[in-house]
Amino acid sequence: MKKTLYIILAGALLATSCDNELDRLNPNAPTTELFWQNATDAQQGVNAIYSTLHRGAISRWQWFYFTIRSDEGFSVSPATDIINNMDRFLVTDLNYGNMVGVYSDNYIGIFRANQVLDNVPNIDMDPALKQRLIGEAKFLRGLYYFNLASLWGNVPLLLQTSQPSDLPPTSPREQVWAQIEQDLTDAAAALPVSYTGNDIGRATKGAANALLAKTYMQAGDYSAALEPLEWLVKGEGSTVYDLIPDYRDNFLKSTENNPESVFEWQFAENPSEFTDNDVQTPNQNYGTSLPQFLSPANVGFSDGEAFRWLVKEFEEEKTANGERDPRLAASFIFDSTDVRGPEFTMVYGRTFKERYGTDNRRVWFRKFLSDTDPGRTGEGFRSANNYRYIRYSEVLLLYAEALNAVGRTEEAYPYVDRVRERVGLAPLSDVKPGLNQQQFLEQLKHERITELAGEGHRWNDLDRWGYFTDQQKINELIQRDPAFANFKVGRDEFLPIPQRDVDINPNLSQNPNW
Repeated sequence: MKKTLYIILAGALLATSCDNELDRLNPNAPTTELFWQNATDAQQGVNAIYSTLHRGAISRWQWFYFTIRSDEGFSVSPATDIINNMDRFLVTDLNYGNMVGVYSDNYIGIFRANQVLDNVPNIDMDPALKQRLIGEAKFLRGLYYFNLASLWGNVPLLLQTSQPSDLPPTSPREQVWAQIEQDLTDAAAALPVSYTGNDIGRATKGAANALLAKTYMQAGDYSAALEPLEWLVKGEGSTVYDLIPDYRDNFLKSTENNPESVFEWQFAENPSEFTDNDVQTPNQNYGTSLPQFLSPANVGFSDGEAFRWLVKEFEEEKTANGERDPRLAASFIFDSTDVRGPEFTMVYGRTFKERYGTDNRRVWFRKFLSDTDPGRTGEGFRSANNYRYIRYSEVLLLYAEALNAVGRTEEAYPYVDRVRERVGLAPLSDVKPGLNQQQFLEQLKHERITELAGEGHRWNDLDRWGYFTDQQKINELIQRDPAFANFKVGRDEFLPIPQRDVDINPNLSQNPNW
């Protein structure tokens, strides 16, 4: 799929009309009436939904909102708009471009999914393929709404192909979660367990069940999350997915789509294209520009960095052999990525000492980078390194969290043990047996940060654990990330709906206190 999904339909599928005689439709342009005719059209329509993941706002800035805005990261970018609007809760513009881009691009994905769902059922084609394509469209619509519900909370629900005259009302977050749950339930019933050949990387039954479980948990329904998680952990999914031996292999181009990958955003390099907008030119960007914005100073833009407290979190315990947790070096570039120190830590062909000296305390997220590629001296705007969006290790930790939440703490231990033992840590059941429900949750917070640091899940974790509605918990975050001193309970849990949308749609309500 990495080389075959990149067929972009752009705006050609949207037929428009206008009363102005000067605005005439091109009679040679494709329209919806001409397009949705056969299985090839259906396939290309679904491919266009996937291609939305390549758009710069989603593949880059959305991660900033989930990670840099959380207590994991911060920005010292020369672009002060990034610092204020995306890090320090000092939003100066309700139409801030990067925010609007993330909001709009997710709705572009939803628009493309709705076209598939409105038109593919009417195509005369192989029933099994039709069912699968509809399942993929529902999964992807659920994914894009998951992003919107996570960041904006209360957003319009568009479940049919939108028209220029539509003025959809705001839907409360609970209703958005419920729609996502329905889409993902339908997707899980329609999608195959796995693919072969060029279709590897498409949404599967396991991906739908994993995202469904995450949605239930974000909505506070841990009991409902158990069923899709059990399919993955105890049912058929347990024969498909597993932890791979080397943790670092989850983040290398050479080991993409491995058995630990439940859903992976597929990226590829198109050397002939220099943009990160999949509708700007005929030669679309199939890659991600995120590494260029995360790579260390003097290598890339370094617009987002990690806090040093994360390093200390990994250093809390040694492996059973008395060594450092190997996930630390896989997760960050810092003065001691190589445990021997800055003289041995390599940063794109040069030592850390050569680049930054021996007393530099900066830490950069590593998982998306290509720093180990032979001859690589920097990053670029078209990285082909896939984003492992849901890994099986997270599924195991989610299952443990759900079991604990419903009072089955003792049953949750083995799933944390699997994650720890993969990297050589002693089983939790040996080092901390008999934890009560709250103690186990506190331990899970540590387990998730050491396993999943920098992968874009932290904002949802903090939200799910009730940090954004409790000033005492905000005070806890301030100790790790001073930017949270600006966080206003009752406002900053959600981003503002772009004001331009509110201004033109009287049925939209702005989020509270914006």
